[in-house]
Amino acid sequence: MHGQPDRSSCRFPARRSCVYLVGAGPGDPGLLTVKALCLINRADVVVYDRLVSDDVMRMVPAGVSRIFAGKETGNHPVPQHEINDTLVRLARAGRKVVRLKGGDPFVFGRGAEEALYLAERGIDFEIVPGITSATACTSYAGIPLTHRDYAQSVIFITGHGRKGKLLEKEIARQYGGNRNATLVVFMGVGRLRQIMAALIEGGMSRDTPVALIERGTTADQRRVLTAVGRASIDAVEAELAAPALIVIGKVVELAGRLDWFVPAPRYDEECAQSGS
Repeated sequence: MHGQPDRSSCRFPARRSCVYLVGAGPGDPGLLTVKALCLINRADVVVYDRLVSDDVMRMVPAGVSRIFAGKETGNHPVPQHEINDTLVRLARAGRKVVRLKGGDPFVFGRGAEEALYLAERGIDFEIVPGITSATACTSYAGIPLTHRDYAQSVIFITGHGRKGKLLEKEIARQYGGNRNATLVVFMGVGRLRQIMAALIEGGMSRDTPVALIERGTTADQRRVLTAVGRASIDAVEAELAAPALIVIGKVVELAGRLDWFVPAPRYDEECAQSGS
């Protein structure tokens, strides 16, 4: 999916003075939706997050303005209120704005906060769902979120709350009553040791399978298979870094039996090899 559609032939024409909150997916540009790609190609400006992959950003036409609005735990070079105000300012100036967010804008992406801010100021907006990392990264790692014999439900939870609120106890509480569920923790690698300790304190076996998936769906994807009692040690030894997903539960046992993903060359490497 390295080509770009003709901007004039897009089947999803963008309205002026509108902000499109668009999910960019987990990294593989092939997982962009058709509507997302069409809107990117018809945008006047793209405001994008740190988690939007370089390969996805290469899909943005050269003539489209780009504004970086990335942030990570403990490092917010562009405060959220400035991002909100930028979206309003651009829309009031009559620009077609794509607010490009990693994964899905309504799954731990602050998309709802930004949409509410726009709505309260009378700015038109649309939500374009994206493939969340919870489903994509686990699939690329050969781990099904559900299986009739392993897990009948899934719990999504963030490991990082507002203003540094610690959520380890909440993670343990959510999972404690449903041991036949798969637990997926977003943004939790920085507090992996504390999360595992809280789960053990809540009664979880130290042998419960854990998968740590770094940069899932991309050429740099790595998967560390471990257990609750060793996860923090193995993560340090593997020098695991964000962005990464924590997956806990019996379904992790299927990893290795369901492997299928072979990381392809990066977009720029493939282009260089083909002489384009």
